[in-house]
Order: sequence, then C-alpha cells, then structure tokens
Amino acid sequence: MNDSLFSAILAFLGTLIGTFSGILVNTKLMNYRIEQLELRFKELSDVGEKFVKLEGNDKLLDERIDGLTHRVDGLEAKVK
Repeated sequence: MNDSLFSAILAFLGTLIGTFSGILVNTKLMNYRIEQLELRFKELSDVGEKFVKLEGNDKLLDERIDGLTHRVDGLEAKVK
C-alpha cells in the first residue's frame, strides 16, 4: 500500500510540475509575441504619420504647379 501511495504522490507532483512549467513557458512566449506585435504596430503608425505628412506636401506641390502653370500660360500669351 505504501508503494502505491508513493507512486500516486509522485505522479501528482509530476503533473503539477509539468502543468506549471507549461503555463510559465506559454506565458513567456505570449509576452514575446505581444511585444513583437507592439513593435510592428509602432512601425506601422510611424508610416501612417509620414503618409499624412506626404499628403500635405502633395497638396502644397499641386498648388505650386498650378501657380507656375498660370504664369507659363501668361507668358505664352504675351509671346503670341
């Protein structure tokens, strides 16, 4: 009877150790993955901010091109 009780206690302890070590490893892996996702999200948000700035520059350049086009049209009209 003592042998079966000892075996049951060892099996129980092995189960506990295996379960908790699996939980710890899984938690570390999930934390690592979350950190990687946060880094990727930060990179994407930086790209989004740069894109908004580029759109503003695009509008400014369009206005300058329109102004220059009007000046060229005026000069062409004077030459003719």
